[in-house]
Amino acid sequence: MPNAVIRARGLAKRYGDAVALRSVDLDVQHGEIFSLLGPNGAGKTTTTEIMEGFRTRDAGELSVLGEDPARAGAAWRGRIGIVLQQAKDFADISVADVVHHFAVYYPNPRDPDEVIDAVGLTEKRASRAAQLSGGQRRRLDVALGILGNPELLFLDEPTTGFDPEVRRRFWELIAELRSSGTTILLTTHYLDEVEYLADRVGVVNGGTVVDVSTPDHLGGRHLAPSTVRWVGPDGPQEQVSSNPTRTVGELARHFGGDVPELTVTRPSLEDVYLQMIGES
Repeated sequence: MPNAVIRARGLAKRYGDAVALRSVDLDVQHGEIFSLLGPNGAGKTTTTEIMEGFRTRDAGELSVLGEDPARAGAAWRGRIGIVLQQAKDFADISVADVVHHFAVYYPNPRDPDEVIDAVGLTEKRASRAAQLSGGQRRRLDVALGILGNPELLFLDEPTTGFDPEVRRRFWELIAELRSSGTTILLTTHYLDEVEYLADRVGVVNGGTVVDVSTPDHLGGRHLAPSTVRWVGPDGPQEQVSSNPTRTVGELARHFGGDVPELTVTRPSLEDVYLQMIGES
């Protein structure tokens, strides 16, 4: 892909006898939100850590923002933002001091106070990091990840511990970053987050990428049969149909108009995802 910000071919990694990655091929395009899904132990974290330059690969080719992360320098690191799964630094420093302090390390940072507000920490700006709840600490991690206006942002389960209101505000912030040209690689277990944010989704299982598509088309979701349900004279009825429009039309003619309690349901993203990773 000519606009690929991340291009991986044949990434492989072992930890002793354990195979973490067998052969990962992946392209992430400029300006998109790409979500990486997979069960625990599937290889998501290893893949992202190699792309972030935190971990070396055993085999394969990798380009991130035009450079190999294994050899990239400080200038390259200034172009990326990273939100890790956990961080426990700065325990005795206030939220405002932490964010303002790190802003000086970036050539073109976002306004620190706007970042604090965007992640829902305005009322906690004077609190020390050690005084924050788990969800509030997570918001501080996110603030530091987006502070430098990164070209490429890695988000590893960023909204864990967020309450629904702050989670929605964070989604809006991420959508704004994408609109401004930031490329985002998101790993999450929240499939509603994937449907709301992601342009494309990759599913990792067994150390390899098993499918890449849009949320609506992942695993052939758009072609999967629908379940049509209604209430007839003998009670609730249902029919699995590959052409639900025709089925509904036949029911409407049969009932001479409205079909009682009619619903049409396609497989959800969760249904397709669980099938792809081998869970019922």
